[in-house]
Amino acid sequence: MTLTAFSGSGTFGALLELRELGFTGHITVITNEGLPIDRTKLSKALITDPTKLYLQPESWYSDAGIDFQLDTVTSVDFASKSVKTKTGKDFAYTKLILATGGTPRQLPLPGFKELSNIFPLRHVTDVQGIVEAVGTKGKKIVIVGSSFIGMEVGNALAKENSVTIVGMESAPLERVMGKEVGQIFQRMLEKNGAKFYMSAFVDSALPGSQVDTTGIRPVGAVKLKDGTELEADLVILGIGVAPATQFLRDNPAVQLEKDGSLAVDENFAVKGLTDVYAIGDIATYPYHGPGGNGKPIRIEHWNVAQNQGRSVGQLIAQPGSKPKPFIPIFWSALGSQLRYCGAAPNGYDDLVLKGDPDNGKFVAYYAKGDEIVAVGTMMTDPVMAQSAELMRQGKMLSKSDVQAGKDVLEASL
Repeated sequence: MTLTAFSGSGTFGALLELRELGFTGHITVITNEGLPIDRTKLSKALITDPTKLYLQPESWYSDAGIDFQLDTVTSVDFASKSVKTKTGKDFAYTKLILATGGTPRQLPLPGFKELSNIFPLRHVTDVQGIVEAVGTKGKKIVIVGSSFIGMEVGNALAKENSVTIVGMESAPLERVMGKEVGQIFQRMLEKNGAKFYMSAFVDSALPGSQVDTTGIRPVGAVKLKDGTELEADLVILGIGVAPATQFLRDNPAVQLEKDGSLAVDENFAVKGLTDVYAIGDIATYPYHGPGGNGKPIRIEHWNVAQNQGRSVGQLIAQPGSKPKPFIPIFWSALGSQLRYCGAAPNGYDDLVLKGDPDNGKFVAYYAKGDEIVAVGTMMTDPVMAQSAELMRQGKMLSKSDVQAGKDVLEASL
């Protein structure tokens, strides 16, 4: 069997489940990153040493008979069941798991390609570049993007640097969390010293006065559409990722979705192909959690990718079995720990906010009609954990239950 993968949680989940369930076949992982890492710590903690991010040490994989090939997949011949790589190698497969993750989006605006000290944040090498550019402390840092990556790295850097976060939404994380909850996070980061420009649009990156050793000018400022210039010693882009499926774009056997992802079924098998699975950031799958009704959704979360990998690992190791259903969960370091479960592929039309949001302790219930489709918490972790299990079992409280004062923690599982 062959996995084509970046070294993320989806790959790790598949490997773990395959070997735990007694799969004895040969496993090859083709990756340009090395061993699977806990990618969540890159933006939350800016860890530069990959060995401190490993999900398992190298000996675990060698003891499990897993072969890692440091290479890049360039094409797949699904008819002959073979994978070709950048170095000219050809790998045959019986089962193929595609877990190539996401490629950071770039800003196609003046200056962003030409100037140095402008960083995405996806790989260990990105964090190494950011930490080197920051140096000790006291830098002027502009972060473009007010979603999770931008907010997390802003939180990590704000105490010892001048951090400005630029977002197109009216509040950080508004698309996922809603304006009211997003403003809670904004206030928390502002207490740490971060500044925000919301409902703002970037015009260009402007050069600084210096020239680095390679002859390239580093960034000196980010200019907004309204003419505002934000001084910057470095810029970090947190504007999302695109599915890393470039190697499949010209493949006649594959029909990519509009966003570049692969449509899969409930078992994460790629539609129209045999013995091929897709998991993680590249997979659009039918969501059957609360409010989903089987609507196709693509979720870019570590926990989701790992659960998808485990599901596929079980199906390969135990054909005909039924993997345990899971509810999407994610967390984020935003001053305090945000916990979130569920999803809203069909949107939500009401938010019920409980607790003490002004002091960062709350539960946010997202409802579609009377159905709770997602729950976000801060400093109330047990509520999220209980809600996730209630959702998985189809026993989650309704919006009217919550409004009437019923306690999720007392609900029967």
